[in-house]
Amino acid sequence: MSDNKTEISVSNEVLEKMAGIATREIAGVAGLTKKTIDIKGAIKNLNAIKAVRVETEGGTLSFDIYVVLYKSAKLRETVDKIQHNVKDKIQTSTGIAVTKVNVIVADISDDTETDKK
Repeated sequence: MSDNKTEISVSNEVLEKMAGIATREIAGVAGLTKKTIDIKGAIKNLNAIKAVRVETEGGTLSFDIYVVLYKSAKLRETVDKIQHNVKDKIQTSTGIAVTKVNVIVADISDDTETDKK
């Protein structure tokens, strides 16, 4: 019997979009924001200014996600939910293990979630 395995390849840009969507699904998240960096950093690494960055290490993935939270959000709880949701969505969709989801709270929004409805 022949073993017909199909290999799937997903671009980093698609993985970053998937992680961004999974992040925005969490209550308390106002949005994503670009990492603040100095000019030297921007010249050395153009990917450093992205709101979501993915790295592939030995067949696994790790993410850095820069978020803006609503001031009413419970920080630890919201970050935990983001980490879990991103890991779950990426692993379920791609079958690739996610080893880290680093969430960096870059800013707090003065608006509340109820103000947006």
